[in-house]
Amino acid sequence: MSKQPAIFFDRDGVLNVDTNYAYLPEHIIWIDGAMDAIKRANEKGYLVFVVTNQSGIARGMYSEQDVQHLHAWMEKECIQHGAVIDGFAFCPHHPEQGQEPYNKECDCRKPAPGMILSFAKSYALDFENSLMIGDRESDMQAAQAAGIKGYLFAGGNLAQFITPLLQHS
Repeated sequence: MSKQPAIFFDRDGVLNVDTNYAYLPEHIIWIDGAMDAIKRANEKGYLVFVVTNQSGIARGMYSEQDVQHLHAWMEKECIQHGAVIDGFAFCPHHPEQGQEPYNKECDCRKPAPGMILSFAKSYALDFENSLMIGDRESDMQAAQAAGIKGYLFAGGNLAQFITPLLQHS
């Protein structure tokens, strides 16, 4: 089985504007070039995954089902634009704040690499040529801990940002 490179996107602040605890479709404002970025990654042979900390679940602001419904909506929106997200992972935990059973240390909350590594159980991934796009240092730390390259996205057009990274990976 041949291995495939993957691109891991953080969600809030990378694919969509960080509006603080987004969990409904009406909260989503897509980042400029987000759909094109996903589509370009697809065209270059990358699997596309979204890995996102969702401490709003631990804080009781919304449920895991709310996040799953939002991700299903995001996936449909992408498909309508010819872009495919191969999988979503989210961490519902927070180590200090939150309600049982979510107020705990875990291996999935970035900067831990658990969400990234979880996809290796279901996919044959080429980690040497995979990358993480995030907007926080914790995203870069998760990438490093997983053994992939991390790139800090500071805003602007996401497709323009990732195009040179895909060509050199």
